[in-house]
Amino acid sequence: MILQQALKQSHEYARRIVQPGDTVVDATMGNGHDTAFLASLTGREGKVYAFDIQKEAIENTKKRLLNEGLSETCILIQDGHEKLGQYVHEPVKLVLFNLGYRPGGDHTLCTLGETTLQAVQAAFAKLTVCGMIILVIYHGGDSGFEERDYLLERLPQFDPQFAAVMVTQFVNLPNHPPILVCIEKLK
Repeated sequence: MILQQALKQSHEYARRIVQPGDTVVDATMGNGHDTAFLASLTGREGKVYAFDIQKEAIENTKKRLLNEGLSETCILIQDGHEKLGQYVHEPVKLVLFNLGYRPGGDHTLCTLGETTLQAVQAAFAKLTVCGMIILVIYHGGDSGFEERDYLLERLPQFDPQFAAVMVTQFVNLPNHPPILVCIEKLK
């Protein structure tokens, strides 16, 4: 299949945007897969801020980063991504969100539309021009529908003079495949 699922698309965009030495954010650390991926793109000269409210996410990510030799440039923050502005004080090139719950974790601990929108707004304030926020919205099973609806209703309200917002989704595949949202800062 040539058309790719949202997560693969998000990584392709990240590879095109992030350069060694950049500062980036993994807004939903989970088990550290994207934190490690982003650290591999920024290299030793760059920096990755990663957020999660769960202690297990921090522990799993620390182990992954140590095993892959990527821990030196990562700052792991056990707090909500809506507080991004309190921790990140420099411009960032990319902010990546994988919404929903942590794979293998408690499904009742999941991202919420209100706090995710706050995080997106805080992230946009930190983005460099031509920087990007990428959201992969998981909305199947037992969670995510309310967050999906909340975000898809509000994200189009970004001023088109300052941001381009793109939504990509499969409309005929079963099991609610994730939705990709990209927000590029124009000026």
